[in-house]
Amino acid sequence: MLVRFLLLAIILVGPIHISSVSAQDRGRLSDRYTKNEYQIAMRDGKKLHTTVYAPKDRSKKYPIVMKRTPYSCAPYGKDRFSRRIGPSPVMEQDGYIFVHQDVRGRWMSEGKYDNMRPHVKGMTPIDESSDTYDTIEWLLKNVPNNNGKVGIWGISYPGFYSAAALPEHHPALVAVSPQAPIADFYFDDFHHQGAYVLMYFFATPTFGYQKSMPTTRRWYKTPSYPGRDPYDYFLKMGPLSNAKKFYGKDNFFWQQLVEHPNYDQFWQKRSILPHLKNVKANVMTVGGWFDAEDLYGPLNIYRELEKNNPDTFNVLVMGPWQHGGWARGSGTSMAGNLVFGENLSTNYQKQVEAPFFRHFLKGTGEKPKFEAMMFDCGTKQWRNFKKWPPAKARTVKIYPYANGSLSMYKPTGDGKSTFVSDPAAPVPYRKRSDMTFRFTPRPYMSEDQSFATGRKDVLVYQTGILKEDITLAGPITAHLKVSTDKTAADWIVKVIDVYPDDTPNHPRTPRGVKLAGYQQMVRSEVLRGRFRNGYDKPEPFVANKITKVSVPLQDVFHTFKKGHRIMIHVQSSWFPLIDRNPQTYVDNIFKAKASDFVKANHTLHLGADNDTHFEVKILK
Repeated sequence: MLVRFLLLAIILVGPIHISSVSAQDRGRLSDRYTKNEYQIAMRDGKKLHTTVYAPKDRSKKYPIVMKRTPYSCAPYGKDRFSRRIGPSPVMEQDGYIFVHQDVRGRWMSEGKYDNMRPHVKGMTPIDESSDTYDTIEWLLKNVPNNNGKVGIWGISYPGFYSAAALPEHHPALVAVSPQAPIADFYFDDFHHQGAYVLMYFFATPTFGYQKSMPTTRRWYKTPSYPGRDPYDYFLKMGPLSNAKKFYGKDNFFWQQLVEHPNYDQFWQKRSILPHLKNVKANVMTVGGWFDAEDLYGPLNIYRELEKNNPDTFNVLVMGPWQHGGWARGSGTSMAGNLVFGENLSTNYQKQVEAPFFRHFLKGTGEKPKFEAMMFDCGTKQWRNFKKWPPAKARTVKIYPYANGSLSMYKPTGDGKSTFVSDPAAPVPYRKRSDMTFRFTPRPYMSEDQSFATGRKDVLVYQTGILKEDITLAGPITAHLKVSTDKTAADWIVKVIDVYPDDTPNHPRTPRGVKLAGYQQMVRSEVLRGRFRNGYDKPEPFVANKITKVSVPLQDVFHTFKKGHRIMIHVQSSWFPLIDRNPQTYVDNIFKAKASDFVKANHTLHLGADNDTHFEVKILK
């Protein structure tokens, strides 16, 4: 049962564009395309398994559109077709030479696998850019009927491989679409700003074992887990140091996580962001506002490309999707319990994605006219901007008061809010009855937060009923003045849209969910407090000393509508989404002992002198 679950999860996290289609649909693909498989030699002699789906119609030349993946090019065999060979049915109908490749060290490709393999500047060493370059060079010379232009796309980890193709890219690579791309494993997926994402624990084997030879079969081991309650399960597992009974020295990725708790050179050199310079290809980065895995990636890849390549065509699309939701089929677009519209994904495929590749690879149709195509998750409408964040968005400070209110006016006096944080009873990240074991913790990003609002270890601040719409457009940063009577703490901030008590349910609202009074999480993030002065510079808190902690919450585009309220939660645990902080400073939390975990009194200091506030951008 677990194996079936993990195989399904790999499909969801990796090649998420694959969707269930009928035998008739598959037959139509094989009627229109011919499949061939190759072992393409890289500059160091290692061969990468590459599948080529070429149109049978040889009356014209076609661009190449490729995807590089660690999740397998299956099904293997010349006569066995993938159920989806391109980014969408629209593009399959348009006609391209579609290429899928197992990246170095995975499945049928040779070589050693390296998670987020570091980019090495220059053309001699191997990295993901050089492997892409060498593959393109071979394809142009050996695949008939290509028109000399190449595009690349991918979702999630394949999104990283798309972005990683950009540094020193092949001149024939003219259209690139990183979608939900990983940019940096210390801020995407397995970490959130220094905190380990514990709900990824069972995903670790997927990336942690080397294979001995090319294979079409899964070679990595998977641990089993008892019961159905991850909160209870991980609490009983205790400190992460107990994980050695699951993962030994042969799981190289787990050992890397354990041995590199800080943002040291190991992680820094795996970030693709510093290398996104001198890019000549046209880029369209795509992401989802409710992407629990990779929200940091698309926002920051777009931002770095824009900063370092001002003359490059570089655009951003952010919709109301969870991870990879834009690759789904027609119907109602939902994120968790919430409905955001009809056919948003298929409209994106037809009106945005296909025209992007069509224009730059085939030279037909107009060049996309938007810079940032963004979905307002409050009004449920698309808006196009000439830059992101919008030029007209102004920076505003929102202040919490000791009486639980929020205001744009700075307090004249001082105050404080204190709570007890107990590692033995951490704040759950979802309502306990909704928690399940998952490959990744996807649904929580838009869920009702009322389960946490009444807890004594969650500080709650909210505005009065809004008399007009307020639109947040851009990054949010929480600037907190805090103290603790121990030496370590995490700080979690959640921005919440509180619906009116008379809000009716949508016809597609799931059974048991009430939108009346719903407390929709709009954005949330954690900062492991030891990294308040630098992710590579961990340091303890001085007990009872007031200290500044800034928590970046990333971007939003959300209108809090008239009649709603804005609510903010501040808390110190978020379990088992992230691992527990022992609250006693230790050099490495992965190696902490049970005796290191202690209760702590945490205080948020408010008022004129302490200047705790939430910095937002408001668009009129």
